[in-house]
Amino acid sequence: MRKLLGKRHSHFATLLAPLFVLAFSAASTFAQTPTPRPTPPDNGPIRVKTDLVTVTATVTDTYGRYISGLKKSAFTVIDEGEKQEITFFSDSDAPVSLSIIFDVSGSMSGEKINKARHALSRFIATSHPMDEYFLIAFNNKAQLLLDRSRDGEAVLRKLTLVEPKKDTALYDAVYLGVEKAMRGAHQKKAVLIISDGQDNASRYNFGEVRRLLKESDVVAYSIGIQGRNDAASELGLQGQAFLDEISNVTGGRSFYPDSDVEMDEIFERIALELRHQYSIGYTPKDFVPNGKWRNVKVKVKRPRGLPRLSVRARDGYYASPSSERR
Repeated sequence: MRKLLGKRHSHFATLLAPLFVLAFSAASTFAQTPTPRPTPPDNGPIRVKTDLVTVTATVTDTYGRYISGLKKSAFTVIDEGEKQEITFFSDSDAPVSLSIIFDVSGSMSGEKINKARHALSRFIATSHPMDEYFLIAFNNKAQLLLDRSRDGEAVLRKLTLVEPKKDTALYDAVYLGVEKAMRGAHQKKAVLIISDGQDNASRYNFGEVRRLLKESDVVAYSIGIQGRNDAASELGLQGQAFLDEISNVTGGRSFYPDSDVEMDEIFERIALELRHQYSIGYTPKDFVPNGKWRNVKVKVKRPRGLPRLSVRARDGYYASPSSERR
């Protein structure tokens, strides 16, 4: 009898084996995140999957200190003038997929590039240990020097091998950096741009880069490395305007350090900000996938005992059809 049961059990398992393989394969396929497609250029919003909108928010007090530990009830999201129900909320210290976009053009020669390399080492030392990096250096063209690495030391080693020369394809580099960050493994995406902001060799233009940022959920931080005469020059002002704009539309920030000490502090500050952010998700009540821009406002209520708070986040997204969303 046992032998008979054993044979039946063996025969039954043999019949079920292909079904288990098929089920496991289907589950694995479902679990994989589809690779985002490159998107045509334009302006800068929130990532939308199905009808879910996610926003990365940074909260600071009047002294510029990061405020963590707030509850979901402290936040209000207004989408096209209507208050939304927050269905996803997290304030965990989560890693980020980060594109470091480093200017190695001739305008960054001398002390500029050495100071920037040193400050970047402070940034990496302060970052989350599970962050993944994409390193893009650019002069007259954008070059991917490091693709998807968690080794911060490898980033610094790569940068010691490049010397500043030639023209500046900043827009192309930012475009590539945003696309790489969007393909990152982590939910949080960001780009860190280290440049004087000048461009004279790109195929993409300002509007195209801005559009891509507004169609992604990538937060942009810019460090303007300027010499003594750069800030007052026409090129310097144009470069600063570009860095300010692409940072602001994503809910990020731009900085222009005046000294080595200030530069080190700014790099550390950005690393800390990335580790003290809130992720907020909601499904718009009247969502229509018509491709139009929808304005978003995130507000924060000050808990008793805290000074006045301010919140920084991107200001909208494109209501694209689900097949076109990233």
